[in-house]
Amino acid sequence: MKAMILAAGRGERMRPLTDHTPKSLLRVGDRPLISLTINALRQAGVRDVVINLAHLGEQIAGALGDGSALGVSIAYSRETAALETGGGIAHALPLLGTAPFIAVNGDVYSDYDFSALTAAAQGLHVHGPLAHLVMVANPPHHPGGDFGLAAGRLTAGPGPRYTFSGIGAYHPALFAGIAAGAKVRLADLLYAGIACGQVTGELYCGRWHDVGTPERLAELDRALRDAR
Repeated sequence: MKAMILAAGRGERMRPLTDHTPKSLLRVGDRPLISLTINALRQAGVRDVVINLAHLGEQIAGALGDGSALGVSIAYSRETAALETGGGIAHALPLLGTAPFIAVNGDVYSDYDFSALTAAAQGLHVHGPLAHLVMVANPPHHPGGDFGLAAGRLTAGPGPRYTFSGIGAYHPALFAGIAAGAKVRLADLLYAGIACGQVTGELYCGRWHDVGTPERLAELDRALRDAR
């Protein structure tokens, strides 16, 4: 199974750290954040990784190369300008192929076991479900959550809501019809899929961090150092 790491964003909330360094190369626990994600994927048996690049993207390619030093094979999907999450995945489909795949935001850290997600991905089908998302409890900076979760399916109606972790599995059919180079939000595709009952999910209660600000990056760095 292939996995995609979404690393094309500029990381405006991380400035000035991201003025000269791409967000996914910022270091936590003495290692680039993206290398922690790649290691977790490799431990789950994922060997083929696609990374999309835009802002300072060649720094990522220069740091990771072909991935052999990390035990994986890396291909790069280059974007002239960041295409949003949905557009970036659609742009990378020629590298991802026709089978379901995993996608992970480049600015999250979790001890989630990706082998569980590879199993969920195998249940995705062109006729649905088209996506399976890992949800987490709402963090202080996102108290309203994103989607509901009932009987293993995501909902968009009233009721308790959880936060999308940025970790999910997708069937390429979810991105069918997106024009080449179009900027498309993944959330819009997911809402359409939820309306048709085509998005499943699970609630993960382990460690998860969204390192979207310098303060949260420093918090994760301290946590990983203290855990040694």
